Amino acid sequence: MPAAFSGWRLGRLLPLLLCISLLEGSPAGPAMTTQDSSQTQVNSVTKGKAGLNESSGPDVATEELKPAGKEISYDVLEYEIVLPGVSGTALQKIVSVGSPTKVELTCKLEEHSDLKNPQVTWKRRNETISHTSKTQNSWTIQLTVSESSHLGSYSCVLKGEVEVNATFHLQVPKIEGKEKNLITYERDLAVMICKTEYAPMAWTWYMTNGTELVAINPSSDTNKFQIKIQSANVNRLEILKLTKEDSGIYWCEAAFRLGSSKKRFEVKVLSIMAPLKPFIAVVVEVVILVTTIALYEVYSKRRGEEGEREFDQIEQLKSEDDIAGEQK
Repeated sequence: MPAAFSGWRLGRLLPLLLCISLLEGSPAGPAMTTQDSSQTQVNSVTKGKAGLNESSGPDVATEELKPAGKEISYDVLEYEIVLPGVSGTALQKIVSVGSPTKVELTCKLEEHSDLKNPQVTWKRRNETISHTSKTQNSWTIQLTVSESSHLGSYSCVLKGEVEVNATFHLQVPKIEGKEKNLITYERDLAVMICKTEYAPMAWTWYMTNGTELVAINPSSDTNKFQIKIQSANVNRLEILKLTKEDSGIYWCEAAFRLGSSKKRFEVKVLSIMAPLKPFIAVVVEVVILVTTIALYEVYSKRRGEEGEREFDQIEQLKSEDDIAGEQK
């Protein structure tokens, strides 16, 4: 009975042991958690994006740091001089250029000009320039003015039966108006205004100290100088409570990308007594004249009195002589 029972138990255990051995011997990999699975998916996506970037070139940020490599585009300013075709004609035009730009300069003959099929030459100083376009009676050059060295005079010369020429002067915008002399008085206010056609990048005011120009800084002395910006192209300097020491030369400077322009002012500060000097001179002259007249009248009166006394004395002597003669 015990032997039968032992055989039965072994028969039941053998299949179990066989299953366990089969499970342990199978090539099962390590278990993977949900976090590991998610990380694997993220890594896979990241690698996929990296591969896409590698195949399509640098990313957007890198591309923005690189220069575009394209030519800068400028607005084109057009200027024209019309020539009558009369011998000895020489016309000129001022062209103000404050910032880099393209300029088209055209020389054109009048429609009914007698100058036919002229030989046309464009020059800058002694350098010959070929024109970029032409029609039957006009010739044009196009310039890219990107730095101050491109400024200057450009001339067209038309030769035929007669010779005519025209000159374009390319320059930084000038400050409007002529040099001014300001005459004012002590404790008064001096006002200087500078204006340009185009708005400059910056305005600067200077005062002359010997041979040097010293920049005026209103923030360092608000009780003496004030700079007021009326608009982008108009600037104003005020000097307060003038003294004789404020007399001198002042400059305003307008700075453009292609250069700068300056304007000169001369300030003369007079004493408060200066306006009274003419009046005082007139008063002195009147006093002298009145005194002279009074002295003359006194002198004349005295002379008159002395004359009357002499006359009376003479008359008295005559009468005495007459009486003496009658007595004889």
